[in-house]
Amino acid sequence: MAGSSHILSLRPLVRRLRFGEAGQVISTASARRIHPAWWVAAVAFVALVGSAAFRSMPGVFMNPLHDEFGWPHSVISAAVSLNLLLYGVTAPFAAALMDRFGIRRITVFALVLIAAGSGLTVFMTASWQLVVCWGLLVGLGTGSMALAFVSTVVDRWFVARRGLVSGVLTAGSATGQLVFLPLAAVLVDEFGWRIASLTIAGTALLVALLVLLVMRERPADVGTTAFGATGDEPEPVRAGGNPAANALRALREAARTRAFWLLAGGFAICGASTNGLVNTHFVPAAHDHGMPTTTAAGLLAVIGVFDVAGTVLSGWLTDKVNPRILLAVYYTLRGISLFVLPQLFAPSVGANMVLFVVFYGLDWVATVPPTMALCREHFGPRASVVFGWVFASHQVGAAAVATIAGVVRDQFGDYAAAWYGAGLLCLLATAFSVSIRRRAPEEVTTVSASR
Repeated sequence: MAGSSHILSLRPLVRRLRFGEAGQVISTASARRIHPAWWVAAVAFVALVGSAAFRSMPGVFMNPLHDEFGWPHSVISAAVSLNLLLYGVTAPFAAALMDRFGIRRITVFALVLIAAGSGLTVFMTASWQLVVCWGLLVGLGTGSMALAFVSTVVDRWFVARRGLVSGVLTAGSATGQLVFLPLAAVLVDEFGWRIASLTIAGTALLVALLVLLVMRERPADVGTTAFGATGDEPEPVRAGGNPAANALRALREAARTRAFWLLAGGFAICGASTNGLVNTHFVPAAHDHGMPTTTAAGLLAVIGVFDVAGTVLSGWLTDKVNPRILLAVYYTLRGISLFVLPQLFAPSVGANMVLFVVFYGLDWVATVPPTMALCREHFGPRASVVFGWVFASHQVGAAAVATIAGVVRDQFGDYAAAWYGAGLLCLLATAFSVSIRRRAPEEVTTVSASR
């Protein structure tokens, strides 16, 4: 009996050594092993970089398509607008489909769609085919790996470091569309836009294979818990029923709140001032002022490089600073930079343009981590799907301005009015951001429990 009681007295100590005071496994073997969440995040990063690179190509295709087929900038911009619109509108439904059928299946299917859409463009003879291939197929594919995908991965696999991981993955999403532009421009100049399209299709299939081999759905599938989990977190709810109905139900409930409309309005302006305007029209606008296409694409790539630092820093700050303040600062600085940009275009790259590129790069998608954090604060377990709808507004804004800027260029011969208008919209987004109120934890529970 004495020996038995001695063994019993040691059990609490053994339990603390194995699981730590907060319930986390800290054995020697597990301490040496990289947590599976980081492998999932790494694969997600590769998929996001690839998806972003694929959808960015119309920026360097615009002039070659115009020269070869004689299609107006506004017609080509319409295909880009559909791509941007579907990239956003697909996101909440893709998040719901991932809840229902799994991240891996939906991501692989999305990459196959991208490969099909990009590969089929080599057979185009009419502008409507560009709309179908690059607008519809690539738009649906990239939309399934939009920032709602980031939110889904982060919410499932991480409890600690959510802001930082959101920032890193978001940086991958934004950086891919910028860093690969010089490569695309070189491919187009040296081999033609068709070779560039086929390269995209082949790369998408390779990324699909990587996702199929490495990606896993949930921590429980590999016998672990989310990174940083203490055991006190609520058990994640696996969605049932119709994914489309689930996505629409989340929208209906979120739309009853003031915070949703303020977040959606601000993020629509974010999309208008980045993907819709700068990503789509910076290269042709610079070309209008005599700058070579490859040089302009290189400037966008530099924006992408600095975006990595800016977005990761924003994710780190989101874990420590009121996200409303961060959003207000980001939108204000972006608006000021867009007011200045029209005076910086020239045949060669000057010091002021370099300064703009660095400054704008740091701010490019720094808005995403604080926006995700505010969705998580206000909408709890439904945050990923609700963020999908907020992101849809981002792409609605992007699609609208991509077309409007093309029309401005056709009507006035330059893009100046588009840059100034986007600057004013950014100041409006600042006002939206500071108007978002804090929400009590019990209010979040009330909304999210009505699943």
